[in-house]
Amino acid sequence: MRCSVNIAFYNKIDNLKLILAGLERQSVKDFEVIISDDGSREDVVKQIREIQKHSPLHINHLWQEDNGWQKNIMLNKAVMSAKSDYIIFIDGDCIPDDRFVEAHLEARQKGFALSGRRVYLSDKISKKLTPESIKKGYFKKNFLYLLLSGETRHGEKMLYARVPFFARMINNKHRDILGCNFSIHKEDLLSINGFDERFLWPGVGEDLDVYRRLILIGKSTKSVASSALVYHLHHKETKIPQETWDLQKVTQQETEPFTPFGIVQK
Repeated sequence: MRCSVNIAFYNKIDNLKLILAGLERQSVKDFEVIISDDGSREDVVKQIREIQKHSPLHINHLWQEDNGWQKNIMLNKAVMSAKSDYIIFIDGDCIPDDRFVEAHLEARQKGFALSGRRVYLSDKISKKLTPESIKKGYFKKNFLYLLLSGETRHGEKMLYARVPFFARMINNKHRDILGCNFSIHKEDLLSINGFDERFLWPGVGEDLDVYRRLILIGKSTKSVASSALVYHLHHKETKIPQETWDLQKVTQQETEPFTPFGIVQK
């Protein structure tokens, strides 16, 4: 396997089917899919098992008991189970563009995390999508409509991906890590002990913390914002709990890149 594509997932099986349809269209085929399941219901788990039986993708479904939002704990389990030494991370509401995996693999480099970005889809488009329409190339066929109709935010990223001059200009900008679209060598992630499992609330912090600790250890990021695209499905914004902001302030003051709250805990 050239890489492992990790999907952070919880219960939203219809979204997962759209993501897997996008992964079936990838220009690069030699990768595994890890579904990092943070405690989905039994009926959802049964559906995933059926998908595994019939999908052309190599799918590894990891599940842990539902004890509240424990995404980082699940991600650390996924890191350790990954068959490849290179891991791409996406969220369970983001559909990869056809060249998503290829773009990450082409730009990968030891000591660097690659940071992509997302195109936000409207509620109208999100509800319209089906696995079948994605497998038939919905985003490619409707490129101009999505770009000009006002049904996307940051739709200009689709244009940058098609024009090399703009792509180079956009990728030259320094960017931090976005948890729904980044990749890294497993060795580099292990060098900071993975994700900090103290983050027990969604919103901000868990990905910025990884970025901050990579910088502390002398590693850096490279942008693939113009070439490694995901299409973000519409949903209501999640309110960020105060606990998340408080913990983020604490971690920003820490100077040890190897978190004691990650994969290896004493």
